[in-house]
Amino acid sequence: MNSELILNNLFNEYNLSDIDKNFFINIIEPIYTHPEFQKRLNSKIYPHHAKTSLGEHILNDAITSYVIAKNGDFGPLDFKLIILIAMFHDLYELPWQNSTIVKHKFANHHGFTHPLEAAINAITWFPDYFLNEKEAAIIIDGIIHHMYPFPVRAIIDGFIDTELNNLDKVNNIPSNLKNIIIASSCRIRILNVSISKSEFLEGRIVSKADKLVSLKKEIKSFNSYKALITGKNNDLK
Repeated sequence: MNSELILNNLFNEYNLSDIDKNFFINIIEPIYTHPEFQKRLNSKIYPHHAKTSLGEHILNDAITSYVIAKNGDFGPLDFKLIILIAMFHDLYELPWQNSTIVKHKFANHHGFTHPLEAAINAITWFPDYFLNEKEAAIIIDGIIHHMYPFPVRAIIDGFIDTELNNLDKVNNIPSNLKNIIIASSCRIRILNVSISKSEFLEGRIVSKADKLVSLKKEIKSFNSYKALITGKNNDLK
């Protein structure tokens, strides 16, 4: 399913106005037309939850986050940053369901590390969104802690020991953004993981939307729930 069809279906599901549609598309267009994002729309290459493609999941999260933010009584919010956090939150490197990737430490499995990979890939592929350091901090923190209350791997002694699948990209990230990633990943740290929620309301809204989309719309079978722990989903075989 292509991104245009997915977007139209979601716009209709949430009954978005033309003004909201245009606002949303203007923000996400450079991201969802990018080759790396388009690749993740293929459910056979990147099945994210059950048979839902990673790209569809991300678009669903982004629209759900926007709707929650628009309809809620949260006070001042940056809608653009909310949408960007959602569009970047799961841009991890390699597919995780039925993956042949071998991990040697329980705390380094996909669930613990993919937010870090997503932040690194987002900065690498879309550097223009991270030029403003204040906005970059909000986006990065939202990405890293979108799984809350599930923990994320803390970067304690540099990136080398984190078993990231995109470690080769780290050296090309500006040092100020590396420092933001490290600091965010170590907030409220227990041993080698962080148990913190996002420091910013924008990130917490995306985290809420991610749970709603994943648990209510995508994960519907026992095998899909089991895959969250084992990484193996027999429904895809």
